[in-house]
Amino acid sequence: MGSRHHRKLDEETSYWLSYSDMMAGLLLCFVLIISFTLLQAKVQFDLDEAKLIGKENELIIQSDALEKERQTIASQQRLLDQQTLTMSQQQKTLEEQEEELIRQENAIKMQSDEIAKQQKMMEELRKTLADQQIKLDNIIGVRGELIEALKKEFDKSNMNILVDEQTGAITFDSSILYEYGRDELKDSGKEFLKEFMPRYLRILMSREYKPYVAEIMIEGHTDDSGTYIYNLDLSQRRALSVAKYVLDEENNVLSTSQINELENILTVNGKSYSNPIFDSKGEIDPDASRRVEFLFRLKDEEMIQEMMDILSAEMEGRQ
Repeated sequence: MGSRHHRKLDEETSYWLSYSDMMAGLLLCFVLIISFTLLQAKVQFDLDEAKLIGKENELIIQSDALEKERQTIASQQRLLDQQTLTMSQQQKTLEEQEEELIRQENAIKMQSDEIAKQQKMMEELRKTLADQQIKLDNIIGVRGELIEALKKEFDKSNMNILVDEQTGAITFDSSILYEYGRDELKDSGKEFLKEFMPRYLRILMSREYKPYVAEIMIEGHTDDSGTYIYNLDLSQRRALSVAKYVLDEENNVLSTSQINELENILTVNGKSYSNPIFDSKGEIDPDASRRVEFLFRLKDEEMIQEMMDILSAEMEGRQ
């Protein structure tokens, strides 16, 4: 029994030893597997870490490249902005130059229009002047003929009449007509007018010259004794007394038809001492200054003078 028990103990002991060995072997295998697994995991981790580092490096490189590219783009953007600003300024300058060019073109056009207008005006003035020159030449010719006819009529008479060779004005001493300081016609003055007026009007109102005569003027002149107003009144009354006498039909100086013609063109003026006669010493000659003058004005003379003044003003304006 003891031997059987001992044998049993040995068998149990042997069993547990085998089981322990097996478990130890399994544990060793398990450890080896875990170690291998851990080794593989570490290797894989190292590989993954290396890959991650590589990717991080790539990302860093790419980030650096992107940053450089961003900086390049930013620099290019700044350059582009500067170029855009420059172009904007150039565009503004160009627009201003275009506007200035348009203004200059408009100014040139206005100047051209003004020059054309002035040229047209000058052409019209030249044409008008040419036309007026023809009339002037004609009037000068008529005036010359009239003056010559008056000189021929009165130079050889005993009436002591002076005919101005430039204007055709007829002057005679007022002492023939009036007493000193008076305006009533003397009998000698009346006789003088009866002889003078028909002969004077026979020339001016002739068929040859009548169409050209615009006005006949009687002017009274005095010396410088007394005030201007006194002499103005005296000279006016003297000229008027001549007109009244020759226009009165009862005096039989002129015919009714001559009176009617004369009334349409006659004017009477007193000149006081505003136009005296001077002697050879340059002093006023009182006797010569006291006088009555008959003058005439031809048609178109005022218009021609006006045109000459306009042309003269136009030429001065152009200078």
